[in-house]
Amino acid sequence: METDAAARLASARILLVDDEQYMRKVVRTMLLGMGVRHIHEAHDGPTGLEMIRRQAPDVVILDWEMPGLNGASFVRMVRSPETFPLPDVPMIMLTGHAQRARVIEAVCIGANEFLLKPVSTNALRDRLVAVLCNPRRMVASGPYYGPAPRRLATAIFADNDEAIANLVMLG
Repeated sequence: METDAAARLASARILLVDDEQYMRKVVRTMLLGMGVRHIHEAHDGPTGLEMIRRQAPDVVILDWEMPGLNGASFVRMVRSPETFPLPDVPMIMLTGHAQRARVIEAVCIGANEFLLKPVSTNALRDRLVAVLCNPRRMVASGPYYGPAPRRLATAIFADNDEAIANLVMLG
């Protein structure tokens, strides 16, 4: 399995969307260190959306806090199968904010994974391997379109349908 993961990482096309050049450099260095060879960068959300359309990456890693089009709005736009051509692309959300509400919102809008900054290479590698080697199927349920929820997310959805619908519709 480890060689399968290494091969998958080596062939993966990764799009990194972050407004901070330093953070893009840090994540790029981590990705190169784990064997990723195909890394593209976008300095803002609109550029990232266009790069998804043109390059069809295997995974998008994006920052939550960006001026203009933030990460949450970016995910909502991508997870719109009626208007966006590649709504199934796996997305890993990076943020410096650890509030529970932020994690729940990321789940509710369709982010595949959520990582807190400063991110470690091991944590990033684990999330990349998860979305590349063990992808969750995409589902549509009411206003939600995204990866099939894990058990925790399913419990959140079951307990708070109205709150979840409100979170999904924000933005």
